[in-house]
Amino acid sequence: MFKVGSIFIPVTNIEKSTEWYQKNLGVKIIDHWEDGAGFYFPGSTTQLGLVQVENPQPSEFVIKGRKKNVYYNFIVQNIEEAHQYLNNHGVVTTAIEDFDGMKGFDFSDLDGNAFSVVDEDINSPFHSNNIMELQENKYQ
Repeated sequence: MFKVGSIFIPVTNIEKSTEWYQKNLGVKIIDHWEDGAGFYFPGSTTQLGLVQVENPQPSEFVIKGRKKNVYYNFIVQNIEEAHQYLNNHGVVTTAIEDFDGMKGFDFSDLDGNAFSVVDEDINSPFHSNNIMELQENKYQ
C-alpha cells in the first residue's frame, strides 16, 4: 500500500546544491519550485527533493552519547566504485567498513547533511533480491 516517494533534504543554497547533487549523486532534475527542486534517481522510483532553508538542519539522530545514525541511506551495486567516484569529485568520505554482510561508508553534502552508502551482500536478508523474494512469497 505505501512506499517511499520522496526524500527531502534541507539545503541553504538551492542553486549550488542542485549542481552538487546532480554531479555527485547522478540525480536528474524533474522540476523547480519557489524554494526547492525535485529530482529522480535513474533506475529508481524514489524521488529526491531539495528544500532551501535559512540554516542547516540535522539530517541524523543521536542513538546514544555521540553515536549518530542517518535517517536513510543510498544503496549501490559496487561500494568501491561509488566510494572512489565521490573521492575523485572531492567529496570527503569515511573509509569503507564491513558490517557482516553489508559494506558501507558515510559522506556529507555542502550543508553537512550526513548520508550513508551501503552495498548489501547477496546473502543478506536486506539485499534487494531477497526483499523482492519476500514480497513475492507474501503475495502468492
